[in-house]
Amino acid sequence: MNSNAPLGAAEQPLPSSRTAVNDRRSAISPVSGWWKKNQRKLAPWAFLAPGCIMFAVYVIAPIFQSIWISFYDWDGIGAKTWIGLGNYAELFDDDVFYTALRNNFLWLALYFLALPAGLFLAIFLNQTILGIRIYKSLFFFPFVISQVVVGLMFSWFYAPDFGLLYRLILAVTGGEVAILADERYVTYGIIAAGLWPQIAYCMILYLAALNNVSKEQIEAGRLDGAKGWRMLWHIVLPQLMPATFIAVVVTIIGALRSFDLVSIMTKGGPYGASTVLSYFMYEQALSEYGFRMGYGAAIAVILFLIMMAFISGFVWRMMRDEKAGG
Repeated sequence: MNSNAPLGAAEQPLPSSRTAVNDRRSAISPVSGWWKKNQRKLAPWAFLAPGCIMFAVYVIAPIFQSIWISFYDWDGIGAKTWIGLGNYAELFDDDVFYTALRNNFLWLALYFLALPAGLFLAIFLNQTILGIRIYKSLFFFPFVISQVVVGLMFSWFYAPDFGLLYRLILAVTGGEVAILADERYVTYGIIAAGLWPQIAYCMILYLAALNNVSKEQIEAGRLDGAKGWRMLWHIVLPQLMPATFIAVVVTIIGALRSFDLVSIMTKGGPYGASTVLSYFMYEQALSEYGFRMGYGAAIAVILFLIMMAFISGFVWRMMRDEKAGG
């Protein structure tokens, strides 16, 4: 070190190292500047990207793949044979398809009873009285048990000889009614079993939504003289629209993909009277009746279109009402 150098000269970087630092900054600064400029726009997409990729791979791609397979005659193993709309032509000429379609619409119509029933139970349970938590736990029970368990319980409930409902009907009317063996009642019996957990699910949605209802609007409504049904219709229900939207979508999907209970309780019987499109698709594509992947995919496409028609219609109506409400 030169003893004649001015004080502080040793703390300054050498010319060569200063040049290297400037070169590094000039190499990084364009990217860093671009990221800082667009960070607010890109950050949400960066967080959404994993979910979007998973949704595209596991939802969007199978939808298009099912549509593509529906144009082939294929057993899932051998070579595919292009038949165009042949599977759809055969499907629309199949009596079982119309039976399954009618049952699906019956499921859909009766499943919507879960919404008012769930709302009524949620309003009943949304109180601060002694022991209400015990009642809530009892009403939550159907939602947490498996659909298989629900199917078995209702099968025993309807069972001839020892079923509780069978004995009750016998005691009241003197007649014997085997619900799951009667073509007239079997679908209604399965739908009743499906409604049990579905009502519990809607109740949980509404119960959570009721906790967020504005108390100020309730008080304002009371000052204006609103009470009872008018309070529910004009003040409470509009604030429950997000929960209603989720409940409607889940109810539509649950009604149209009603496979578990049909498989557990009747396997589509008696004589195909209780079959639905999802179980009909399983029979054609994956069961011992044949590995007709193309025909099963055609049923899946029809089921998907019905589901999207109902959900899109409800979304359109909800958006229209929101715009009209300002």
